[in-house]
Amino acid sequence: MTFKPKFISFDCYGTLINFEMGPTAKSLFKDRVPAGRMPAFLDSFRAYRLDEVLGEWKPFFEVVKNSIRRACKAHGIAYQASDAVALYEAIPTWQPHPNVVEVLEAIAPHVPLVILSNSMVDLIPASVAHLKAKFHAVYTAEEARAYKPRFQAFEYMFDQLGCAPDQMMHVSSSFRYDLMTASDLGFMAKAFIDRGHEPTSDAYGVSRLTDVRQLPGLLGL
Repeated sequence: MTFKPKFISFDCYGTLINFEMGPTAKSLFKDRVPAGRMPAFLDSFRAYRLDEVLGEWKPFFEVVKNSIRRACKAHGIAYQASDAVALYEAIPTWQPHPNVVEVLEAIAPHVPLVILSNSMVDLIPASVAHLKAKFHAVYTAEEARAYKPRFQAFEYMFDQLGCAPDQMMHVSSSFRYDLMTASDLGFMAKAFIDRGHEPTSDAYGVSRLTDVRQLPGLLGL
């Protein structure tokens, strides 16, 4: 089945950019967290990040700081203020996943590309520059005053584009942050890039892709 959306929106971190928050934290805490406890510590850090974005909007630095501090508390690990700074400042250095740039450049002449990211206005440009392709628009949680998976983040994008969800495709590697909400909101199409960091599901009407190079085929390209 192929789709002809008016716009194609993407999650950025994890989907297009290799989201290395876990590996960065692992390196940062390697002398404080025993190797055998590291997977559980990183799982807690990931879970607290999701919990932190479900309430009222706060700067993403606060999300990172609160979630790593809470993970440290839960595991009895000493937290340092410099931990949050190191994690946050690493974000602009992270690079695209393999083949992402070529795929975006192949799609851009045919369907306008949009990013909807749980990011900040001053944080996202470096990551977008790594992607190289021409984007029609880039929207952040800071502008929407809400983080995904909250509806408000997506609704901000619809309002800015003047486009209804049933005219759009959304692409993400995350069900919990993106694709569950995209299903609830009635997107025309949803593509799950299976990067192995979340379980897959057939219950949300997604097209599961094991390689980002399969995406143009969904668009008939």
